[in-house]
Amino acid sequence: MKLAQVVEDYVTLKRATGLRFRSAAVSLNAFARAAGPIDVDDVGQDTVEKFLNGAGPIRSSWHLKYYTLAGLFRFAIQRGLVSTWPLPSRLPKRPAYAKPYIYSAEELRRMLDATAALDVVHPKGHTAASIPALTFRTLILLLYGAGLRLGEALALTVKDVDLTAGTLVVRNTKFFKTRLLPIGPKLAAALGHYAERRLALIDRSPSANAFLLRRRGIAISRATAERYFTIIRSRLGLARRDGAYFQPRLHDLRHTFAVQRLVAWYRQGADVQRQLPKLSTYLGHISLVETQHYLIMTPDLLREAGQRFERYVHPEGQP
Repeated sequence: MKLAQVVEDYVTLKRATGLRFRSAAVSLNAFARAAGPIDVDDVGQDTVEKFLNGAGPIRSSWHLKYYTLAGLFRFAIQRGLVSTWPLPSRLPKRPAYAKPYIYSAEELRRMLDATAALDVVHPKGHTAASIPALTFRTLILLLYGAGLRLGEALALTVKDVDLTAGTLVVRNTKFFKTRLLPIGPKLAAALGHYAERRLALIDRSPSANAFLLRRRGIAISRATAERYFTIIRSRLGLARRDGAYFQPRLHDLRHTFAVQRLVAWYRQGADVQRQLPKLSTYLGHISLVETQHYLIMTPDLLREAGQRFERYVHPEGQP
């Protein structure tokens, strides 16, 4: 049986169990294209290793691709489609995952100000960016102010944004859950401002019910949002200095939200350990283990935690 057909059957099976299997399907189809129109039993270890290694240094994606291919070939072996195991027996050490980038208040302010460049009409007939400045500014505020994933923010519809109640409905997210999120008055005001102007920002009647729209009245894709963020980030000179293989991302606004929420609780004197499950639920996580990945120790967080510990050790200022 052809490799491409085995991939199609495997993806169909996984989705029949209720999994979305999107990124894995993309990876498997890329492998099938790279291997060419061959039978699955003809896939050799050299073909697999070439796909796994790619052109650059070994990154965490190597292991993701490995385990995705391992699932495919276990599926093929169980059905008697292959006679040998083509994956390498020794795996390289998994690189340490780079810490998320936590934006400072000053960086956030500069980022929001920089969105104004998206409305500039350039000389020589170049038009303004396909995403209006106010729209992109609102996207940044949603990611930072509500801790949404990028896909969640882009998928919001007009009905999902209830400005009267001050809530967002985030539907069918990463773990097939829908959640209702209360939002603060500042974010609600920003969303209300955008809601009043969103139709005046587009060139034609909207062809989608998305809350955030491009100038053509269509929904914003993840790739488009990330491309414009890269442009803004580059203009600001916003870059990592820790040798990480990726630069600050839109997704890091979600991490920044989580850390700032923790800092705020410390400053309010709240019982942070009791609040963590609430933060986990708000972020749409299925366990606290996932939430812990978001809680990067920043100077502000370290200082607040240290002060809390000092008050515990020396109550009422006693030595």
